[in-house]
Amino acid sequence: MSPKKSILIDIGHPAHVHLFRCFIGEMESRGHKVFVLTRNVESITRLLKIYNISFAITGTKPDSIFMKYLIQISVIFKTILFVKKNKIDIGIGISMTLPIVARLTGIKTIGMDDDDTSVTPVYAKFINKSDTVLTPDALAHEKRGSNHIAYPSYHELAYLHPHRFTPDPGILSEAGMKPGEAFYVLRFNAFKAHHDTAARGLDLDQKRRLIGLLQNYGRVFITSEKQIEPEFERFRLPVSPEKIHSLLYYSALFAGDSQTMTTEAAMLGIPAFKCNSFAGRLSVPGEIENKYQLCFSFSPDNFERMYQQIERFLQMPSLKETFTDRRSRMLEEKIDLTAFLVWFVETYPVSVNGMIDYANFSMFFQKSDADTGC
Repeated sequence: MSPKKSILIDIGHPAHVHLFRCFIGEMESRGHKVFVLTRNVESITRLLKIYNISFAITGTKPDSIFMKYLIQISVIFKTILFVKKNKIDIGIGISMTLPIVARLTGIKTIGMDDDDTSVTPVYAKFINKSDTVLTPDALAHEKRGSNHIAYPSYHELAYLHPHRFTPDPGILSEAGMKPGEAFYVLRFNAFKAHHDTAARGLDLDQKRRLIGLLQNYGRVFITSEKQIEPEFERFRLPVSPEKIHSLLYYSALFAGDSQTMTTEAAMLGIPAFKCNSFAGRLSVPGEIENKYQLCFSFSPDNFERMYQQIERFLQMPSLKETFTDRRSRMLEEKIDLTAFLVWFVETYPVSVNGMIDYANFSMFFQKSDADTGC
C-alpha cells in the first residue's frame, strides 16, 4: 500500500474545479490529505462550495496584465508559507505558481496542460519546469522534455467520462423543458486570461444572427463568462452553473466562443461549434474535430461558414444518432482521466517509471469498484 500523501491543488479557473473534483473525493476517501488553493474569483469559489471542497485564498485575479503579474508575486509567497505549514508532498495543477514554489520548498510537482505551447507560451514555460508534465496525447508531438508523459484522454473526461458522469433528467423540468423538446446552448467567453490579450470571439451582430437561427428550431439558453447583453437577458440559463453538463447532455447543439465548453459538449456527443481566433491553432480541439468529428472550429472572419454548417446540421434527421456513434468511438480510445490521475499521484514517483509497463493504459479503460461518479 502506498504511503499517505499530502497533496496541494492549485486552481485558477472554474474548469479546474471540475477537472479535479472527482480526484479530490477519491484521494480523500483513500486517506490522503488534499488541500486546495485558489484566487478570490466568485465563479471558482462558488463551485468549490457547491462541491463541498475546502479551500484557501491566495489572492485576487485582476483583469490588468500588469496587475496579474504583480499579484502573482504575493501568491507565490503565500503558497510557500502554506506548503511549509501543511507539509505538502506533491503539488498538482495547471499552475505557473507551483513549479516556482517547488524550487524554494522541495515539494514534487505535477503540471497539467492541454494547450499548445505556441498558444500559451508563458504558462508552458513554467509548467514545463514541473517534475512531471502531463498532457493529452494529442500534444505528444511537443518537445516538453524527458519529464513529459502523454496520456490518451482529455481534461474534460476527468468528470464527463461515463464512469464519472450520469446526466440528471430532472434538469429538463427545472429548465422549463419537456422531454424531446429541442433546445440549444450558447456560451460566450470574456477572454481575460493572459494569453487572451488579442483573442476575439463572436461579436454582437454574430450573436444576434446565431440566436435568430436557432430560435427557428427550438429554445435557446445562454451562459456567459461576462455580463449578458441586455437584449439577450431573456435567454439567460435558467439553472445553476454546476448543472450545465446535464443540460448540455440533453441539448440538440452547442455553439459559442468558449474553448472548454465546446470540448465538454463534444465529450457528451453534442454537435459543438466554436467561433474564436484560436480556431485551427490548438491540437486537442483539432484532434476532436479532425479525428472524431465531434466539434467544429471557425475564426470570427469565417462566421458565415459556421452559420451555414449549423443550418445544415439543424436539418439532419439523424443528427443525434450520428454524434452518439462518434462519441462511442472516441470513448473506445480514451481513458477515464480521474482513474489515471488517482493511480499516478498515489504511487508517485514510482508511477513515472511504471508508465513503461502501462504504456497501453489498458487498466484505465475498465470501470473499477472505486469509480462511483463525482
